[in-house]
Amino acid sequence: MTAAMPAVAEEATLHGDFNADGYRDVVVSASNARVDGAFGAGQIVVYWGGPDGLQPDRRSPIHQDSRGVPGSPEEGDGFGAMTYAGDFDGDGVTDLAVGAPGEDLTGDKDSGMLTVLWGSASGLVSGDTLANPTKFDGDFFGKAIVAGDFDGDGVTDLAAGSSSTTVVFYQQGIDRAGEATESRSVRTPILPGEGGVFFLTAGDVDGNGADDLVVNGFDSEAESGYHWNANFYYRGVAGTGIAGSADRMTPGIITGIGDTNGDGFGDLVIGESWDEGPPGSVKGGKVSIRYGTPDGPNGVVKEITQDTGGIAGGSEKDDAFGAELDLGDVNGDGLMDLVIGSAGENLGEDFDTGAVHLLYGSPTGITPTGAQYFNQDVAGIPGSNEDEDFFGSDVHLADVDGDGNADLTIGASGENNDNGAVTALRSDGAKITTSGAQWMSATSAGVSTSGRPLFGVNFAG
Repeated sequence: MTAAMPAVAEEATLHGDFNADGYRDVVVSASNARVDGAFGAGQIVVYWGGPDGLQPDRRSPIHQDSRGVPGSPEEGDGFGAMTYAGDFDGDGVTDLAVGAPGEDLTGDKDSGMLTVLWGSASGLVSGDTLANPTKFDGDFFGKAIVAGDFDGDGVTDLAAGSSSTTVVFYQQGIDRAGEATESRSVRTPILPGEGGVFFLTAGDVDGNGADDLVVNGFDSEAESGYHWNANFYYRGVAGTGIAGSADRMTPGIITGIGDTNGDGFGDLVIGESWDEGPPGSVKGGKVSIRYGTPDGPNGVVKEITQDTGGIAGGSEKDDAFGAELDLGDVNGDGLMDLVIGSAGENLGEDFDTGAVHLLYGSPTGITPTGAQYFNQDVAGIPGSNEDEDFFGSDVHLADVDGDGNADLTIGASGENNDNGAVTALRSDGAKITTSGAQWMSATSAGVSTSGRPLFGVNFAG
């Protein structure tokens, strides 16, 4: 499809700033929330950044019954199951892509829908849907999305996955009719069906000015009779986008890309939270790091577990260490730091209460030296450890108070019988501090607690 779009984006405001006020905002998903009586319809809540960071009362709930949002809330839509921020129309204000993978469309059950909500001085007040060229029953389109500049033209592109093997790209900008200047697709070595594409990650690993793409799912080629989880790395090419064959990487469903050692190349950080299964799995889970080079990820894999010196706790079955992770610069040294969720952590008599680890970047990459550790019994953090809180079900690093240092947002999607909650912690310029911590519950966010909303299951911004 074609549409008239500017060749170069306007000078952008801060990434993740949906209302152009100079502060990054955070989108919290409650993708299983009941909306207008429809269980599992899903919704999101935008918390607006400001000089005091995220505050419980500075928020805007959005769902498919909100004015300007396409569609309507229906049972099982899962609106907000995946979200990603990017300036897709090139107007200088960050927009938000929202997946509703359970959306039924024109006779196709669970076909899925992808919506872009447009950023403006008034926030995210209108949106348009994007065409799905692979639409069919059980496609679950929008279950995986990511933004990046894959062709190096300075305009943010959007990639989307489904239960098929195909990743769809919307390139060179998207207009406010939901049409991209260029749409293309890449067939991946992922097993189709109930699996399909689980997760997409973008970042410039090889330093060529175009973002690369990592596609996660079950490998279509069986090993010892099993289709194991796998990551496939594609290089971005200036003027073209994602091209060429894929390189098979370390398995792990959650991945981040950022420069943790200051050499100018994005490093590939992969969370593998399984105790057993894919080759190389370890008890309690692990995080693997492959540092970037001009030729892509290097061949040396650095592994971190809870048995690594300097990391709190110890590796125990079902800890789910590495099930969630994110990268951001907490201490302002120009190096990306790494936050790791371990939502299955048992603490004392509390089962699956969850914990979070923060490791810092250094000239040699991610180091356990000076690592921080958080759970709900740590002084200053609201609440307390309880069974199945799943504290660390998602983690997010973003500078929400404008001081130049990334702050930490933590989801506990199991809090209060799967209602969910979010904890917001700020950086003091050297580390994350619990001073002034904020706590947002599903109830305070205006999310219905009828059913299992899972508030805090996913972040963007």
